[in-house]
Amino acid sequence: MSEDTRRDAPSALETSASTTSALKTVVQVDDVEPHEVAPGIWRRRLPATAYARGWLIDFAAGTEWPEIDEHSTEERYFVLSGEVIDGGERHGPGAYVVFAPGSEHRPRTETGARMLGISLMSA
Repeated sequence: MSEDTRRDAPSALETSASTTSALKTVVQVDDVEPHEVAPGIWRRRLPATAYARGWLIDFAAGTEWPEIDEHSTEERYFVLSGEVIDGGERHGPGAYVVFAPGSEHRPRTETGARMLGISLMSA
């Protein structure tokens, strides 16, 4: 989930139809090509700026993020559907989870889930 130096695919702006002006970028999330992070886990990288990066992740039932996700900057996600189990806690639709710099986690799901996340970049 952290976006630090990994780059496994072109950005959303490079892979989908979008509209861009000097102050606003709009993409249709379903038009952004998903890339498999691990079996059953798909990430769509959303438009990024120097300040933040966005992503949408779909987890199939019974999957777990492939490694411990360490945060050098703040990261947050919103559970859109399903249930995410993170740090022993269950987060269902509508849960908004914020991780401070220096935190780590390894989300998983039993039911499947979709989350929208934002990784803040260092200022």
